[in-house]
Amino acid sequence: MTIPARVDVGGFVGQIFVVVLLVVVAIFVVVVLFRSIRIVPQAYAGVVERLGRYQRTLSPGLNILIPFVDRMLPLVDMREQVVSFPPQPVITEDNLVVSIDTVVYFQVTDARAATYEINNYLGAVEQLATTTLRNVVGGLNLEEALTSRDNINTQLRVVLDEATGKWGIRVSRVELKAIDPPLSIQDSMEKQMRAERDRRAAILTAEGSKQSQILEAEGRRQAEILRAEGDKTAAVLRAEGEAQAIQYVFDAIHKGDPDEKLLAYQYLQTLPKISESASSKLWIIPSEFTNALNSFSTAFGGGDKRTNSADTGAGGTTPTS
Repeated sequence: MTIPARVDVGGFVGQIFVVVLLVVVAIFVVVVLFRSIRIVPQAYAGVVERLGRYQRTLSPGLNILIPFVDRMLPLVDMREQVVSFPPQPVITEDNLVVSIDTVVYFQVTDARAATYEINNYLGAVEQLATTTLRNVVGGLNLEEALTSRDNINTQLRVVLDEATGKWGIRVSRVELKAIDPPLSIQDSMEKQMRAERDRRAAILTAEGSKQSQILEAEGRRQAEILRAEGDKTAAVLRAEGEAQAIQYVFDAIHKGDPDEKLLAYQYLQTLPKISESASSKLWIIPSEFTNALNSFSTAFGGGDKRTNSADTGAGGTTPTS
């Protein structure tokens, strides 16, 4: 008959204890490593407290902490942030309620101050922007508020930047996104602007008509002057041409040395042209014409020289019908 071997219970329990201890130690090491190593992303900063007191600010990258002693608070965004606040009712100097939307551009420059100097810096910036906006716009009337946005933006930025400096925040810009007056005021402003545009249009139309009439009158005047100058130049040139023609004829006659027969013949050719005019009632015959006739008749053997010479004189007139 075979007797079973005795089981070593104590050794088995010891092995289990060792395994459990190793697992616990591994878990502890993992936890220690997890709490000791902190990786901070770029453009962020981490505030570390040691036993509840500020110890240092972690920079981006790999950082080592003391486990169970150091504690890192939530990361602080160091980038410039843009926050649009809801419309705020603001009363102007002329007792009109306008709704103003604001946009604030700010950046955290000191993570420690932003963490310990203010509880909620975003809410603080919003409330400070609202109160400052009411103070600034409250000293302006509606027209000034609508046309002085740059001035309002500058005043808001200066006040906010000065107040948030101790919180580790720098306000770079403040912009008024919209200024909405009451509907009744908007209607009145539209009517006013429409009337102003109509007035400007009428003025521009009148000025255009005036300028057009001035230009037309100036054009007519210049045309008359040019026409008169043209007529004057034409008359001068015509007179000069006639004078030159007469001079050429005169020179040609003297160069040709005409005799009495030729002159008498030319007088006879000119006589019909004198009577061509319908208003010719009286002919004035110069004495040279009579002498030319005498010479012409003598040349062809007609008439009495004594009779012809008796008829000659200083000149005579012959009535015509």
